[in-house]
Amino acid sequence: MTSSTMADDPRLINRGVIAALRSRFSQGDIGQLPVIVGLILIWAIFGWASKGIFFKPENIVDLSNQMAATGTIAIGVCLVLMLGEIDLTVAYVSAVGASLMAVLNVHYGIPAPFAILLAVLAGTCIGLLQGFWFAKVGIPSFVVTLAGFIGWQGVQLYILGQTGVVNLRDKFILDITFTYFQGFAAYAIGALLVGYFALSGLWNYRTRARAGLPPSSLSAIAFRVLGVAVVVFFAIYWLTKDLRGLPLALVILVGLIVIVDYMLRRTRFGRMIFAVGGNIEAARRAGIPVARVRIACFALCSTFAAWGGIMAASRGLSVSQNSGSGSLLMYAIASAVIGGTSLFGGRGTAWAALLGVLVIQSIANGMTLISINSDMQYIITGLVLLGAVTIDAVARRGKPAR
Repeated sequence: MTSSTMADDPRLINRGVIAALRSRFSQGDIGQLPVIVGLILIWAIFGWASKGIFFKPENIVDLSNQMAATGTIAIGVCLVLMLGEIDLTVAYVSAVGASLMAVLNVHYGIPAPFAILLAVLAGTCIGLLQGFWFAKVGIPSFVVTLAGFIGWQGVQLYILGQTGVVNLRDKFILDITFTYFQGFAAYAIGALLVGYFALSGLWNYRTRARAGLPPSSLSAIAFRVLGVAVVVFFAIYWLTKDLRGLPLALVILVGLIVIVDYMLRRTRFGRMIFAVGGNIEAARRAGIPVARVRIACFALCSTFAAWGGIMAASRGLSVSQNSGSGSLLMYAIASAVIGGTSLFGGRGTAWAALLGVLVIQSIANGMTLISINSDMQYIITGLVLLGAVTIDAVARRGKPAR
């Protein structure tokens, strides 16, 4: 039997898949399977409890918009968690970014694109400052960001001034949330996403083959891409059944995830993040600039937080002293953890932000539909988070010592 025949033999493919799954489970790497199973259960429960209202296209479009800001912030949280660290400032950094953008645009007349750019850069500077204090001065990230949690809230109040509320009217800012795609444009965006998965799979196959490592079979790659295509195009079909269509906010969120996913899996910087999070001493001895990697991750985290705050402001049509407060911090961190990013560092993906925020917002959206009070929403969300961390901790016990 030739190598190509062996690679395409369905029995050998099945055996290979089963062996790979057993290996991943034995190493504590269970991936995002529990998240997907949990999401299916959550959707089934709320679909039944709401008598089908949960699955209506109108509600799914609303759910997509609800996910965008928190999911964007969660991307940055994933990067910090991969280091085995925490950032408690993301909610108020998002509020600082939104407040700065609003004041520059509304009070000082700066065009919206420049106001947004300056606000995002301000978020980057905040992350650089916090990362420097952590990586160079040696203060634990929990302490640094706890101080920032208090301090950046004061900065937000100072920026907003005595009025405390800034209403947004600029079309460029509002279009971030209130732009939708229908027809060919929506399906073309979906095709680009499926194409990314296909090219990513082929790149993996080619890279492993060149390195002399056993690659996944082309049949397995094709099956995986086909599954992604079915999910993506069905989601677009369902979203476009609503008069609005595919939200630009969701497209931006997924686009950012694709960029970060490429960075983590295809670049040297991405490999350094996993190395530092997995074993900092080994990374240091391997010549990795640990401090710079840490500072860069905190800078990226605050950058995503600032952009997430701008998206939230666009959806809410205003910025106020309440921006960044409430459950935003909890939801952002919970989204990253529930999505599969390890609290212990060294493991996670950018897609964890999307899966996690989908779980969190599905719970919030579903409970609103069936008129359950917010107290139960917090209780259930907390239990889901505890379950995700427990699964991660139990799975790590099977990971062989290195």
